[in-house]
Amino acid sequence: MITTVETITPRTRRNVELVLCLFAMAIVLGAWVNVDLALKGVLPAGLATVAIGLLVLVVGFHLVLRWRASFADPLLLPVATLLNGMGLVMIHRLDLAGGRDSLSGNAFRQLQWTGLSLVVAAAVLWLLRDHRLLQRYTYTAMAAGLALLLLPLLPGLGKEVYGSRIWIGLGNYSFQPGEIAKIALTVFFAAYLVQTRDVLSLAGRKFVGLTLPRVRDLGPIIAAWLVSLAVLVFERDLGSSLLFFGLFVAMLYVATERISWIAIGLSLFAAGTYVAYLLFPHVQRRVMLWLDPFSKESIEQSDQLAKGLMGMASGGLFGTGLGQGRPWITSFPDSDFIFPSLGEEIGLFGVFALLVLYGLFVERGLRTALGVRDGFGKLLAIGLSFSVALQVFVVIGGVTRIIPLTGLTTPFMSLGGSALLANWTIVALLLRISDQARRPVPEPDGIPARLPLRDPAPAGGMP
Repeated sequence: MITTVETITPRTRRNVELVLCLFAMAIVLGAWVNVDLALKGVLPAGLATVAIGLLVLVVGFHLVLRWRASFADPLLLPVATLLNGMGLVMIHRLDLAGGRDSLSGNAFRQLQWTGLSLVVAAAVLWLLRDHRLLQRYTYTAMAAGLALLLLPLLPGLGKEVYGSRIWIGLGNYSFQPGEIAKIALTVFFAAYLVQTRDVLSLAGRKFVGLTLPRVRDLGPIIAAWLVSLAVLVFERDLGSSLLFFGLFVAMLYVATERISWIAIGLSLFAAGTYVAYLLFPHVQRRVMLWLDPFSKESIEQSDQLAKGLMGMASGGLFGTGLGQGRPWITSFPDSDFIFPSLGEEIGLFGVFALLVLYGLFVERGLRTALGVRDGFGKLLAIGLSFSVALQVFVVIGGVTRIIPLTGLTTPFMSLGGSALLANWTIVALLLRISDQARRPVPEPDGIPARLPLRDPAPAGGMP
C-alpha cells in the first residue's frame, strides 16, 4: 500500500474575522440605540455618522490585515473593536446625562481618537513587515521610553492633574506620554532579556530552596525598581509605577524561569511602597480610602470609591439597563470609573462578559507567544499581553477595592486619546507577531509537496 503526505495550506481565517467584526459593531450600534431610546424615546441623531465611521475604520483595518498580515490572529481585532465600542456607548450615555448631544460631546471626540488610533495601528502593520526589526533598536527604545516618562517633569510642558504629574500640554490638548513609554520599554525589556537570559537564568547560588542571582546580576532589576520609585515619587503615579515594575519582573521570570526573581521583585516593590507610604501624604490617603471608603474621614477626602461601589451594588446581577441608571453621580464616570458605570447599567453578568473579552485578548496574545519561533517575539508578545492584563487587574482591582486606587485607565474603554492610541498600537504589534507565528514555514527547494511512503512490512515477513 502506498500512502502520500499532502501539504495542507493553513487557513487565514480572515472571513471569520470580518464576520466577528460586523457582529461586534452590531452589538455596539444596538447598545447605542438602546441608550437613546431609554432616555429620549427616539433614535440617536448622529447614528448614521457613528455607524459609517465605525464601519469604515474597522473594515479598512481588516483590509490592511488581508494585504499585509493575512495569517494574523482572527480574534484580536473583533475583541478590541467590541471593547472600544462599549466604551463609546457608555461615554455617549454620560454625554446625554450631561446635556451634550451626539456630535459635540466626549463620545464624538473619543470616536475621533479611535479613528486616529486605528490609522496609526494600520500604519504600524503596513510599515513594520517583521517584528524582529525592533530588536535592532534596543537601547533606542530604552532612551525613548525614559524620555517619555520624564516629559511630564519638564517645566512649562508637564502639568499636574488631580495630584499626579503624568500629563503634558499641547495647546488645548493634553497627552499622557507614559502610555507610549510602556510600549517602548516593553520592546527594550524583550530585546535586553533575549541577550542576557542565559546569564540571568544559570548563574547563582542556592539559598533556602531558591537559586539567588549574583549581586552583579541584580543591576537590571535594581534599575527598574529605581525608575518605578522615581515615577512614584516625582510624578505621584502609583499605577504607572506598579505597571512598569511588574511588567519587567514578569518578563524577567518568563525569560529565566526563576521564581527567585519574583521573590526579589515583590520584596523590592513592597519596600518601596512602604517607604512611600511613610513619606508621602497622597499615598496615605489612597490607603485610607482603600481600607474604609465609607468612613467619615474617607468621605471628607473623596467619596468617589464609595459611590462607585454603591453604583455597582445597585446594578445587581442584570443591571438597571443602559440609560436607566445614575452613573454620573460618581466622579470621573467616563474615565477612571467607567467600569463601575458599566457595572451599574449592565450588571454583574455584563461586566463578567467584559472580563471574559479581556481574558480572551490576553489569551490570544499568550497563544501568539507560544507559536512564534524567535525568542524576541515570544518575550515581546508576552510583555504586551501582560501589560494589558496587569493594567486591567490594577484598574478593576482599584474600583472594586481589591487594591488601592491607582489612577490608571481601563484599556480600550476609558475616555482619553493617549491610552487608546497605545492600546491599538499594542493590537497592531500582536497582530504582526501572530502573522509570523501562524504563517507556514516555506519548504526547502527540491522537496516535493507530496512524498510517497511505503508502509513497513508486517511482522510475519510478508511484503
